[in-house]
Amino acid sequence: MSRILARVPRGWLILACIGLIALNMRGPFVAVAPVVDSLQQDLGFSPVELGLLTGIPVLCFSLASPLASLAGRRFGAEFAVMLTLIGVLAGVIIRSSGGGASVMVGTVVIGVAITIGNIAVPLIIRRDFAPRRQATAMGVYTAALNVGSFLTSVATAPLAELVGWRLSLAASALLALAAILFWVLTVGARRAFVPLAVPAPPASSAGRVAGVRWLTVGLTLGFAGQAFSYYGVTAWLPSFLSDELAMGTADAGAGSSLFQIFAIVGGLGVPLLARFASTTTVAVTLSALWLTVPVGLLLAPSWWWMWSSLGGIAQGGGITVIFIAIIKFAQSQAAAGRMSAVVQGVGYCFAALAPTAIGFVHSVTDGWTVPLFVILGSVLTFCVCTTLSVRWVARQR
Repeated sequence: MSRILARVPRGWLILACIGLIALNMRGPFVAVAPVVDSLQQDLGFSPVELGLLTGIPVLCFSLASPLASLAGRRFGAEFAVMLTLIGVLAGVIIRSSGGGASVMVGTVVIGVAITIGNIAVPLIIRRDFAPRRQATAMGVYTAALNVGSFLTSVATAPLAELVGWRLSLAASALLALAAILFWVLTVGARRAFVPLAVPAPPASSAGRVAGVRWLTVGLTLGFAGQAFSYYGVTAWLPSFLSDELAMGTADAGAGSSLFQIFAIVGGLGVPLLARFASTTTVAVTLSALWLTVPVGLLLAPSWWWMWSSLGGIAQGGGITVIFIAIIKFAQSQAAAGRMSAVVQGVGYCFAALAPTAIGFVHSVTDGWTVPLFVILGSVLTFCVCTTLSVRWVARQR
């Protein structure tokens, strides 16, 4: 196996690793939703506990981001990725092996592990790919995140009917094992298992520091708008379709999956579009597509399939654009890690609040008009802040 891999260009191997790693970075916690009824029946979880179970990973993305950034600086990107994969593997096994406490502990382990990967993988892309190929690598990464979510959400329930929810959730371990093996073969056992600190970056000028601060603020607000909109729409779109269009539960769930599927198009499409247009144009295009979700559902809800598809492209491409801006502007690996930690830490904090906030507004107003205006506000935040940020980055190059 190692002889075969030795003949493959390193860039292609790293790109394949990134895709395989990304498959492990959303699927393990998305897998809970299809078997939530079985968990409730076997373990006696209350609705509050079930809500906490699905929200733990997103809270980890926010609260553990500083720890993840520190791990990347102290141990190096290769070791940080290995921590991610081993953590996912351990968390999946713990979650599937015991009672309610084990499920909760395993979910926390998975959330913290994936948080480390959220920081480490973009750093590898920044370091190992030429600037003209970084957008492509980032597109593959974000597309694979959504592929992992989609495959897991589709396969978990049928598998649970055959082997039970425990083995169904444990199946994610197979992808983690495959990624660990491929990562070790690609980077070598020493780099994968031995920590290697990142060298300290050179001192920056005062102007550069001020620019980094303003860019960090802009991208943080943009990512917060993106994350709040994504998790709010993901959580409540099936209920909207059921209430407004009288769709059955199964049909509403299947219909809302368009929002997830077309994210793959967005992740892969951004690098292609960026070859023919400026990053500012790409950001404006994604902003226009994102706006179709709240505006379209307000004005023409019967065309939900179009708004879900266009919004899916936007949400898959939006996170790609933000990460591209980070890796292109940051002066060093350490600086990129710190900026990414701030952007994701604050952004995912808003993401964790989104389902509850949208649900609260819906219950208070007894309708979907005001909740959609809340989504519209968060989308506009993404549109304005992300567009201004990537335009500023483009002018600095």
